Amino acid sequence: MRDEHPTLTALSPLDGRYRGKVAPLAEHFSEFALIRQRVRVEVAWLLALGDEPAIPEVPPFDAAARDALAQMAARFAPADAARVKEIERTTNHDVKAVEYWMKERLAGVAGLAAHLEFIHFACTSEDINNLAHGIALAESRRAIVLPALQAIAGSLRALAHEHAALPMLSRTHGQPASPTTLGKEMANVVARLERAITALSKVPMKGKMNGAVGNYNAHAVAYPDVDWERLATRVVASLGLEVNPYTTQIEPHDYVAEYCDALARANTILVDLCRDMWGYIGVGYFRQRLREGEVGSSTMPHKVNPIDFENAEGNFGLANALLRHLAEKLPISRWQRDLTDSTVLRNLGVAIGHALLGWTSLQQGLGKLAVDPARLAADLDANWEVLAEAIQTVMRRYGLPEPYEQLKALTRGRGITRDSLRAFIGGLALPDDAKARLLALSPGGYVGLAESLARRV
Repeated sequence: MRDEHPTLTALSPLDGRYRGKVAPLAEHFSEFALIRQRVRVEVAWLLALGDEPAIPEVPPFDAAARDALAQMAARFAPADAARVKEIERTTNHDVKAVEYWMKERLAGVAGLAAHLEFIHFACTSEDINNLAHGIALAESRRAIVLPALQAIAGSLRALAHEHAALPMLSRTHGQPASPTTLGKEMANVVARLERAITALSKVPMKGKMNGAVGNYNAHAVAYPDVDWERLATRVVASLGLEVNPYTTQIEPHDYVAEYCDALARANTILVDLCRDMWGYIGVGYFRQRLREGEVGSSTMPHKVNPIDFENAEGNFGLANALLRHLAEKLPISRWQRDLTDSTVLRNLGVAIGHALLGWTSLQQGLGKLAVDPARLAADLDANWEVLAEAIQTVMRRYGLPEPYEQLKALTRGRGITRDSLRAFIGGLALPDDAKARLLALSPGGYVGLAESLARRV
């Protein structure tokens, strides 16, 4: 029976409820995309064999043959993938099914039909699979992952610059602490996130094309005069990857683990941000712009909940659980190869899909924020005791006795007003200019270099 509502009956919420939000990743990590990338790798290898003078059995392909191969890869369609899957039902081997499909498809093409046995020549399945997964990671990083993270950094940078001078009470350990500015707190996240983005962008995407156990065994027997390392390096580079010259049957996935770790670190920074924004909304520093028709609670009509930040945090948690498992598991393979990596690698798109959901929700949440300067000012005015740090530090400079202890006795656990603090300052044996500077101080003016720091990100 045909499924009329696939997003309602999908097992995974990524393919159901959230399909529209993660659809771009399907171009890189779906089963269809994996098969298409395998075809792309097989075509690149066949073309390279034809270009190798020391392989006379495969003469250089003419323009028509090259175009046929290029079109087969470029125009690979879901119907083609369905035929591959049909063949796989007989072979019970996914990569071999691709090889057979290519032979079937090219059997009538002049200039290619005589050379079909050089499709998948000397290859192990992992020569094809590792490159297909590498292409998916490299191209999705460039097209989706880095732009999404850079967009978040851009939104936070805009907040940092807009509110660089807006004073805000800090809360170390959840308690009132030396003031900062709202912009500076956003700048802190920008700086952290930019570093994480740089680390993620620098992870090298590796690949191998060196046969059953990484030694070019069959290659060297069939064509001992071919420089197989050079040829393999050229093919891997043509696919946008860096060659890994030392492997077993599989590329050891160390770079995949590095990538997953780097992505998880970026997400962890954003979890920290989500929790802080949730708290700032809770204390009223931010209000959320209303959306017509939106409901915050099924029973409490007044509610405007920080659901975007909550949704983002939840999805970052799911993403990181998968990313950390991938990072820990993939570099481990028994002897020259076991198959435990195969099924795990298929979940790269799931991990990145939950991350993408988190980035999307976070951006939506940031876009709804409106700062409440009056609420920030009221919080500062209610906590004059935060100036104790400044006063005792100036007292230290001028050698007054027990400055920390005096301020501790005056302020710890007590409500301090502007007047009581000014009275204390007035009784200090300080130079007139130092005393005047302290008397002029207010919580909102005690922000150090926060504004300039915020504007520099």
